[in-house]
Amino acid sequence: MPLKKRMPSLCSMSPNKYWEQSLSHPFIIPVFLPHAGCPHHCVFCNQNVITGAAVSPASDSEIISSIQSWLPYRTPDRSPVQIAFFGGNFLGIETQKITRLLNIARKFVQDGYVDSIRFSTRPDTIAPSRLDLLADYPVSTIEIGVQSMNDTVLDICRRGHTEQDTVLAVDTARRRGYAVGIQMMTGLPGDNTDGSIASGLRIAALQPDFVRIYPTVVLDHSPLARWYRAGQYTPPSLSDSVSLVKQLYLIFHAAHIPVIRMGLQASTEFADVVLAGPFHPAFGHLVMAEVYRDRAFDILKNNVLRGDNVWIGVHPRRISVMQGLKKENIRFLMERLHLTHVVVEGFSHIADHQIAWRQISEEQPNSICDIF
Repeated sequence: MPLKKRMPSLCSMSPNKYWEQSLSHPFIIPVFLPHAGCPHHCVFCNQNVITGAAVSPASDSEIISSIQSWLPYRTPDRSPVQIAFFGGNFLGIETQKITRLLNIARKFVQDGYVDSIRFSTRPDTIAPSRLDLLADYPVSTIEIGVQSMNDTVLDICRRGHTEQDTVLAVDTARRRGYAVGIQMMTGLPGDNTDGSIASGLRIAALQPDFVRIYPTVVLDHSPLARWYRAGQYTPPSLSDSVSLVKQLYLIFHAAHIPVIRMGLQASTEFADVVLAGPFHPAFGHLVMAEVYRDRAFDILKNNVLRGDNVWIGVHPRRISVMQGLKKENIRFLMERLHLTHVVVEGFSHIADHQIAWRQISEEQPNSICDIF
């Protein structure tokens, strides 16, 4: 399949202006750098498993070939196109290697196939001298692996940085004009529900451009695996984790901060190495299903009677979320509200994040309500 250029390129825009036009669904081409630039071995980490990549660094030709293999899969609704360096601590890599990687990515931008570059890094490596390395490159977005805003939890997890490092990193990157994303984790050793909520509130106060939320899972060959086997760490259940991430999602939504991922990306490598913890291939779907379930319950509980037949309308792409996995939400509503029947249908005139309801015998919805 021939490669199709992305023209005109958005790289001439300032990073903030670029981000304003690209909050929807960017097409991200990942280049994984497992453990690259990481000065610490965090207790939860087995980066080779998370990225599905080998320890040895890829050659220039391998990286170029990998990027080229992704380009034909971009669909018209996925814009902009970004090359993303994930899996390591990008600004902690040796300077020569950073420029080597950026030069590879920049060539795709110059040729019109890609719009910009993004990478993930630790908060304690975002310093003016390191950001100076990026000045001549079309980098638009920096994702910061924060994990927690609790110094005790960070210390237990051997992160090697503090909450204040994160605050300074966000401010430093933003002053340079970059879009800033934050990655946080729940269920870490030494943390609990209240602690994660507190971290979420502190992160929201920093007003990042987006957030990723990853529940902690126990990966084999990690320090956390040894703690788990020794009975020193017990991961939260899937249901508790979904409920917690739902609360965090609502915190960020209220602060107008997009949550672009909830849960680790499913891959075949996880099958044999996840020892325990709330891993689910559709974790984000479970979270959003609870959000919709809770809202539907709140709407219906004061408006329906025992034995009623109820119709619920949502946008077509939200049908599965409203129904819940294996139609669990429908069963929940029927059992809790003592309904005889619940039907969920999709209608394009109902806006995304809205819900309508009526008695099945009626022709028009009683009301259309916002989910949030």
